[in-house]
This record gives sequence, structure tokens and C-alpha cells, in this order.
Amino acid sequence: MNEPTTDAIADPVRRPRAYIAGPLFDEGERWFIERIEALVAAAGFDTFLPHRDNPPKDEHNVRVIFENDKRAVDWCDVVVANLNGVATDDGTAWELGYAFARGKHIIGIYTDWRSRFAHEVVNLMIECSLDQMVRSLTELEAALTDWQRSGFRP
Repeated sequence: MNEPTTDAIADPVRRPRAYIAGPLFDEGERWFIERIEALVAAAGFDTFLPHRDNPPKDEHNVRVIFENDKRAVDWCDVVVANLNGVATDDGTAWELGYAFARGKHIIGIYTDWRSRFAHEVVNLMIECSLDQMVRSLTELEAALTDWQRSGFRP
């Protein structure tokens, strides 16, 4: 990823930009988010992947990582968020709330077969902030393609 910027002048030929959000606490979570990122990149997006595009976290750089992630949400056009698990990761929830407030297009992916309620897949505040919820990587690919075809404008 290039350094995130919030240029006021849109470049009509630039690739769309995606922030890939989700929990990163174990090998399985990192493996899945890296699969999501690879699919998004293959669909023609420049991506920001927090654990790849930040320095390794230590007690001295937490603020730097926070600022990098916040700047990357500002930089992106779309957020793709892994919402799997019994509850959405709290860092992911913050990123989604911030992205929603900034008017970003948000796609959640939830492949977990568990559900909270018959009418609610994830927390209602998360679910209602999404532009789209997909249930597989195949559906994610289709959602990204549809969004680009619908008139993405940088």
C-alpha cells in the first residue's frame, strides 16, 4: 500500500482502495484475513492490512499503529470486515464505526454458522452500519465486483 492520503482531488484512473478489518489474535484469524485481502487485491483494489502494513506492536508504538489505522480508514473507499465469532472484535467494531461516520462503503463477511438471533447475525449496531453482509468469499468477490460496476468514484 502507498502512504494513505486524503487528497481532495480525485484521480479518475486510480484503483479503488480497501481497508481489511478483523481480529488478528491467532493464526487462524490472520490466515483468514490474509485470504480476504488476497481476494480483494485480486479484484483490483489497493489494500491496507493492519498487521502487514504496521510495525509489530510493542509498548512504544501503540499510538503510531492507531494513527496509521485511522489514516488508512480515511484513505480507503471501502472497508471489508471479518465479523466471524460470537461477538465482533472490539477493534474491528471501532474501525467500522469510524468508517461509517466517514461515509465509507462497508462490506461485512460472516461465514460463521452461529447466529445471535433469527433476525440478527451480528450486533445490530454493526449490522445496520453495513452496506452489505456476505456469507462467503465467493459472495464477497461478487459484492466487490457489483460495487465497482455500480459507479465507484474515487
